[in-house]
Amino acid sequence: MPAPPPHGDETRPSVLRRLAYGLGAAGLGLAALSDFIAVAGRHLGLHLLGSIELTQTGIVFLGAGAMLYATLERHHASVHMVTSRLSPPTAALLRRIMSVVSAAVFLGVAIGTAWVMGDLWNGYEMTELLQIPIRWLRALWLLASFAIAGLFLLQALRNDGGEA
Repeated sequence: MPAPPPHGDETRPSVLRRLAYGLGAAGLGLAALSDFIAVAGRHLGLHLLGSIELTQTGIVFLGAGAMLYATLERHHASVHMVTSRLSPPTAALLRRIMSVVSAAVFLGVAIGTAWVMGDLWNGYEMTELLQIPIRWLRALWLLASFAIAGLFLLQALRNDGGEA
């Protein structure tokens, strides 16, 4: 029988966790592989054109997956110097407030991304060498930032005492 998820959160979707992990792993793999081939190729006289574009694409996948996974696992950076000295109810209230503020920040990021995406959707923006369409990378980040905002809001509403 599998162990219960951390922080007593049985409703967190394992599909979302796997998706976030897969996005991050694919992004890291793409970025590392393209840089490895580019550096090794320079020494062997075989140049990989567009390695920077591939790395930047990988970073979008890596960033979206890592931020989503960190939110799911409640592993965002936080300072416990003050909250460790507070009473448990006060610390829980501050965790809840932090989750609401974090949700608002990511909602703002999502709205800004949607705004830019809407303005440039028909611009057919692409990278220079490999012609990688930017719109789909923005769409990925938009989905990830909305999901992160939703997860923070869910954490604030549930207030299950998990570390944030």
